[in-house]
Amino acid sequence: MEASQKTPLQDLPEASPKPYKKNLMTSLMAAASTTLRSPSFKEDTYFVSNLKSSEKKALQDLKDKLMSSDTFSSPSEASIWGINLLQNDERSDVVLLKFLRARDFRVADSFAMLTKCLVWRKEFKTDVVLEEELGFKELEGVVAYMHGYDREGHPVCYNAYGVFRDKDMYDRIFGDEEKLKKFLRWRVQVLERGINLLHFKPGGVNSLIQVTDLKDMPKRELRVASNQILSLFQDNYPEMVARKIFINVPWYFSVLYSVFSPFLTQRTKSKFVISKEGNVAETLYKFIRPEDVPVQYGGLSRPSDLQNGPPKPASEFTVKGGEKVNIQIEGIEAGATITWDIVVGGWDLEYSAEFVPIAEGSYTIAVEKPRKMNPSEEAIHNSFTSREAGKMVLSVDNTASRRKKVAAYRYIVRKSTTI
Repeated sequence: MEASQKTPLQDLPEASPKPYKKNLMTSLMAAASTTLRSPSFKEDTYFVSNLKSSEKKALQDLKDKLMSSDTFSSPSEASIWGINLLQNDERSDVVLLKFLRARDFRVADSFAMLTKCLVWRKEFKTDVVLEEELGFKELEGVVAYMHGYDREGHPVCYNAYGVFRDKDMYDRIFGDEEKLKKFLRWRVQVLERGINLLHFKPGGVNSLIQVTDLKDMPKRELRVASNQILSLFQDNYPEMVARKIFINVPWYFSVLYSVFSPFLTQRTKSKFVISKEGNVAETLYKFIRPEDVPVQYGGLSRPSDLQNGPPKPASEFTVKGGEKVNIQIEGIEAGATITWDIVVGGWDLEYSAEFVPIAEGSYTIAVEKPRKMNPSEEAIHNSFTSREAGKMVLSVDNTASRRKKVAAYRYIVRKSTTI
């Protein structure tokens, strides 16, 4: 797959212009952020020239150890993710540096980890897992799935296990050891799809973003499965995650995090972003553009959108407490059709849409009457065909709240084809 197909950050259409804001009362002091973050993680560039002299030596020593090893009976056994590790090139350097980084550049430990991984991949038959139909259609797009990219071009993997609160669902997926093994294979399949989007190139996109939704997660029941997933990924997919974003985090998670934090390395902790319930969209927008965030998390992206190429960029804005924001889309000709998407993270405010004709004496048309939007509602998608020239006004009214909210919108105007 070509790199240009993997990271859709180029040649995108322009985003909709910023909205016009109308303050109805003095802006209130912004609430303190509920996002808990460790010092930001600095991702490896994988340029050998940037390595310390000791790290360069470790890389060369690992290469020499691989070349002289009698572990591999053929070059194919020393291949991973389609990359031959016995071939001295940039792509193999990226893979080897991942294993070295995971073991603090201790060559013997890195070699042991790598060889164990290659043995596991051969036994697990990971090279053919992408071709298999494992029968988990009901979990696709729900439990674990790749969806879009972050602002830096990393593929994003979403995880949500709340559906397993249903005992029937849990028994159907994890009811016995064979079912658990099949689920683990499916979970590896999802991860391998994401890895297939990586560049394995110095300066390229060489890791994923992982978003884990902790809402309604049945911790006790999933303990065995989650432990096996964690162990499997840590042992065989080193340095594949650039950032781990936990959303809908219950209050007690922060307590547990403070307890286990001393046992985590600073590098691991620096990858964590912990976001409490009610703060999902605001957190995700910091790392992922609204048009790439799934609608269930306060974004504009629906699964069907991914089939149509890179999404149309959205304009981001904030709605302060006590503020009303009017988005005016002008220059709409008679007979034109305007289609728009708009979302406010956590909604809990009033929304409306109206068309205002230019001609004197014409009446304003209430396209969508004012209504209170509940926090759980997804992005609005609507369209309107004008009979005369005018403008569309989308309004979000947050005057009844003191809380600032993030928001985004986009639109397309198609002129009439009638002559």
